[in-house]
Amino acid sequence: MKTIHESQRSCSFTTPININPTPNSQSTLQLQTQQQTTTRKHKEKHNNSMKEMKLVWSPERATNSYIDTVQAVSTTQCHLSSESGVAELLSAMAAGWNAQLIVETWSRGGVIPSSLGLAIASRHTGGRHVCIVPDERSRLEYAKSMGEAGMSPEIMVGEPEEVMDGLIGIDFLVVDSRRKDFPRVLRLAKLSNKGAVLICKNANFISNMDSSYIWRSVVARGLRRLVRSVFLPVGKGIHMAHFSAAGGGGF
Repeated sequence: MKTIHESQRSCSFTTPININPTPNSQSTLQLQTQQQTTTRKHKEKHNNSMKEMKLVWSPERATNSYIDTVQAVSTTQCHLSSESGVAELLSAMAAGWNAQLIVETWSRGGVIPSSLGLAIASRHTGGRHVCIVPDERSRLEYAKSMGEAGMSPEIMVGEPEEVMDGLIGIDFLVVDSRRKDFPRVLRLAKLSNKGAVLICKNANFISNMDSSYIWRSVVARGLRRLVRSVFLPVGKGIHMAHFSAAGGGGF
């Protein structure tokens, strides 16, 4: 016959110890894991969408376009022009920012190197290169000069009010400051939702105060923010401005 002490000792081992999580704790753990996974996916999706909504710089593309422009300018005797340094710079910037709609203004008697550089950049980005000219004589001269260099960009003839309305999503715009209509072109430009880079070339005569006024006219049309602007002593002077994506705030 067992003693009371022995009975208590044997009974102490009869109840199994459950070391596994309860069903409720398992469900809680699974829910937390799912929530963490969902949160991570949302963050990744948000980061990817932000990249898609902004201009993203590509050093490799910029370098390749720059080199191709140097070669093209040297073989077409455009290097004799005072705009040759501008051509390489604009080509590298347009390609580096992966511009999908490159627009420039040109008029009869103008030089061609920067146009050549922009055309080369559009080949690297797979984008569209459009040149706006004021009249038919300018169109013929531009088409002839670019054709001799092996380029065939799209040419639009007319006043800014006539042609700019059909150019939607511009992400790289180059205007000639010697043309009287260049402020109107900037003001009427329908910029890309990803942001845009705007260039005023032949701008030695434009003061910083005047350039600020010009950029303000662009911002005043919508929810855009001037990210940065700078004057570069290249060629006959370049005023450059980088504008934010749509909804990026005011000046």
